[in-house]
Amino acid sequence: MNSAPRNPLAGTVYETQTLRGVRCVRLSVLTDETTSPERQREADDKVAAELNIDFGFGDALREAVDLDVSASKIAPFDRPALGSWLARPDEYDVLVWWRFDRAIRSMSDMHDLAKWAKQHRKMLVFAEGIGGGKLVFDFRNPMDPTSELMMMMLAFAAQVESQSITDRVTGAMAAIRKMPLRWRGSRPPYGYMPAPMPKEHGGIGWTLVPDPDAVAIIERIVSELLDGKTVHAIALQLNADNEPSPRDHWAAKRGRETGGKTGGVKGLTKKAFKWNAVVIAKMLRTETLIGWKMHQGKPVRDAEGTPVMQTERPIMTREEFDRIGAVLNSRSTENRERTDTDALLLRVIHCDACTGRMYLNKQDSKKNQHPTYKCGARSRGEACSTPANIRGDWTDEYVTGEFLRLVGSVQTTHVVEIPGYDPEPELRATLAEFNEHQEQKGRQKSRHAAAAWQERADALDARIADLETREKRDAQRIVTPTGRTFADEWAATDTAGRRAMLIEAGVRLYVRRGTPGGWRKLNTSRVDFHMRGELDPAAEALAGVASALESVARGDEPTPGASVRLVEPVKVD
Repeated sequence: MNSAPRNPLAGTVYETQTLRGVRCVRLSVLTDETTSPERQREADDKVAAELNIDFGFGDALREAVDLDVSASKIAPFDRPALGSWLARPDEYDVLVWWRFDRAIRSMSDMHDLAKWAKQHRKMLVFAEGIGGGKLVFDFRNPMDPTSELMMMMLAFAAQVESQSITDRVTGAMAAIRKMPLRWRGSRPPYGYMPAPMPKEHGGIGWTLVPDPDAVAIIERIVSELLDGKTVHAIALQLNADNEPSPRDHWAAKRGRETGGKTGGVKGLTKKAFKWNAVVIAKMLRTETLIGWKMHQGKPVRDAEGTPVMQTERPIMTREEFDRIGAVLNSRSTENRERTDTDALLLRVIHCDACTGRMYLNKQDSKKNQHPTYKCGARSRGEACSTPANIRGDWTDEYVTGEFLRLVGSVQTTHVVEIPGYDPEPELRATLAEFNEHQEQKGRQKSRHAAAAWQERADALDARIADLETREKRDAQRIVTPTGRTFADEWAATDTAGRRAMLIEAGVRLYVRRGTPGGWRKLNTSRVDFHMRGELDPAAEALAGVASALESVARGDEPTPGASVRLVEPVKVD
């Protein structure tokens, strides 16, 4: 009987039939050169040539590349590229990896992958296995359990190795955290960037130095904050100027795409993350700005309780940091600057009956209606016995006239604050950390854990004792005249700036309800203008000077107390 000669390798992985393969590449860290994508591709191509596996080419290339993906945290079916190929098993015959750990690091993941390969009759190939040789698991014969058994054994070894690596890395990171100036890696806190450790500090590893681009933004934020601008307004302007937020700044530095998934249930994906008041406040309140190492929101401390430094060159001093914190504490969400209104008297004009704020109600200009300020009690869910409303433009003109009459000729000043030092904020924070630590007392089951707990308790206690010995140093305030008057500043600024001047001066206008009937101008008997603030002495001085001048003009005796030197008259050319 004549028949074609049978292929002795038929039914094995070495038969002459060309197999359709998918080349699989994975990296946990993009900067890992020892397991680079090029090295993995080279190994995959080599074993593919030996086993007559074809990956295709050009647009038909079959390749699954997952970069910056951890095998310990993300299962094969959940990886972006590999998961897509696993969902289309009819398009190939074999999956090829460089090494076992490129595919899985847990027994459960390997069980799922082996079950999938057995169900779809696929081959799994690893270019470098135990001892350096290739590993081939052929699941095309569902009756042969050998491949599945071998994979389970290797998966167990991979899981043990993964746990060992995790323990070593965790221990190493904990040790590095205790090392002064040493940075462990990953994304640095905003305001800093990694740099090689200087030789005078050992020259091993990395430290942090100020990032000029981020520091410029921090300085801008602080300057505007101290000039009276609200955090909300600062955030809006940063977004308008397309300045990357802290989350996007590092991505841009590394040449990566900005944005990503947000937190929460919805998990939305954004092209970029924006600045907002919460981001700015959180950034300005973290002690990384004064150079401290932080871990899980708490300072890393040495045996004496002193915070461990992450840099030689902190962005701020303790005094500057505390000063900014005090400014943030003094700002409330209720006093947030409104950018969606052109009402000059917002937060200035109040209803006399309920003392609540009045708000500008814009009318239809086509119907010849003027904007009016109305009592806001109803919108607040409150009751007002006699809610007031008053024409807006007349009221704006009245308040402007009164304000400039009282202080228009007063010179404005430039104030420079020289920070002091108060150990109280750090003392309170350290004491709170100590009290929280004390709540864990007695919960340790091992001697080593108990010793570690006691070590930190002693360190915190030592730091508290040190802070209690430090003396408070008062801040200094230097006031310098600018040569410009409030009238000059009023003319040069916009509505928001004028509103800020009124609020800072403590101006209040109380409005009573009007009587029925027509009126052609503001009835000043309905309003009471008050100003309570730092400008009061200057306003009283000007009033006294004016009274004295009137007395001289009439030949009367000067008004008692009218000769006041607090205000210098402004020369008029």
